[in-house]
Amino acid sequence: MANHKSALKRARQNEDQRLRNKSNKTRVKSVIKDIRTAVALNPSDQSLFPSLNAAKSVIDKASKKGSIHHRTAARKISRISRLINSVKS
Repeated sequence: MANHKSALKRARQNEDQRLRNKSNKTRVKSVIKDIRTAVALNPSDQSLFPSLNAAKSVIDKASKKGSIHHRTAARKISRISRLINSVKS
């Protein structure tokens, strides 16, 4: 355990940030999973585009906050966009 005052503060900050990152990452995973299950259940559904925009927003916010890397965010958005576009055509 940390001994100095600054090290104790840093340990507290790290724990807060860990929980924040965990929450953001879980939210991203849930959104992606929801889209994948919706596509699997009803591939001809055209109402997936609003959920795609919501998913993009969640992923971009997680990237902006530093919970996930910006290239990881771009890859996830690209993959779900490709999935929905393949359903559309």
